Amino acid sequence: MHKAGFVSIVGNPNVGKSTLMNLFVGERISIATFKAQTTRHRIMGIVSTDDYQIVFSDTPGVLKPNYKLQEDMLAFSVSSLEDADILLYVTDTVEKQSKNEDFISKVKKLNIPILVLINKIDLSNEKEVTKLVEYWHEQIPQAEIVPLSAKARFNVDNVQKRIVELLPESPDYFDKDQLTDKPSRFIVSEIIREKILLNYDKEIPYSVEVAVERFKEDERLIRINAVIYVERDSQKGIIIGHQGVALKKVNTESRKALEKFFGKKIFLEKAQQISVCFELPHESGALYHILSHFIYNNLNMSRIESRPVKDKGFEYRFFIDCNGNLKDAAVQNALRGLKEEALNLRILGNY
Repeated sequence: MHKAGFVSIVGNPNVGKSTLMNLFVGERISIATFKAQTTRHRIMGIVSTDDYQIVFSDTPGVLKPNYKLQEDMLAFSVSSLEDADILLYVTDTVEKQSKNEDFISKVKKLNIPILVLINKIDLSNEKEVTKLVEYWHEQIPQAEIVPLSAKARFNVDNVQKRIVELLPESPDYFDKDQLTDKPSRFIVSEIIREKILLNYDKEIPYSVEVAVERFKEDERLIRINAVIYVERDSQKGIIIGHQGVALKKVNTESRKALEKFFGKKIFLEKAQQISVCFELPHESGALYHILSHFIYNNLNMSRIESRPVKDKGFEYRFFIDCNGNLKDAAVQNALRGLKEEALNLRILGNY
């Protein structure tokens, strides 16, 4: 008898849903950080043996949406209730239990096995955990209540064994060697985004997105070219950091995580975007002469902005983004021209 089924993992933000799925699957499929709302998509992690296949579905945290992205994220969570064979509702010992009553009411109506997982019991005591078990028995009477600690890996294996027992009889839905339904480019973008969330404080919004423009794999090496997008141009400097140190750290940590996941050497291809700023005197044709260095060296500008220089009448500071790498001969030639004609030239980063 072979078993297979879909197991949806739902709950409020930051209760440990992604951490649990990564433990179940044995790979880092889903972003798991201490920051809420790091999972944006419905991500499937697949566990297969000769006798069964579990398709875990990690969903964005349930919350009252304040903008379109959160509406879409909530829709992912709600839709996961519809096609689940088993539901894991994850809560913890820290969060306010009365949140999202509308979502709980939907869970109560389900006619499938439900496990309420009370995570982070390592942060509480036996008396408080007992109260929570009683509370969730009242909230969802048909559910099995399981206290656990994902961090300490306490009771996680028992939950997985119980899931196997509850699986319906079915053939496999995916190939036995498949870990997730997401393509490799998606995994790359999620790992890089995770490192951004871990390395930057709250000044970097959750609108940060990563696009993988190139993914080329051979027998021993994977070449990746990824672009980080932010909501506002002013946030580029924060991402890059002083002399590019912050972005280099993200690059290094991402490469190590990707090598561990794919089991191959990762080459994150060289930076192809340069940001510079400089000031110009209030002289006729000054900007025209500066821009000629980009034109004559065949460098494509993607942005140009100006801001007045404080306490200097009619003088402006210009911010320019262009394609290229600091090691390119054309870029070096253009920068030499800028140094000769511009004031206070600064290279903000190459990324």
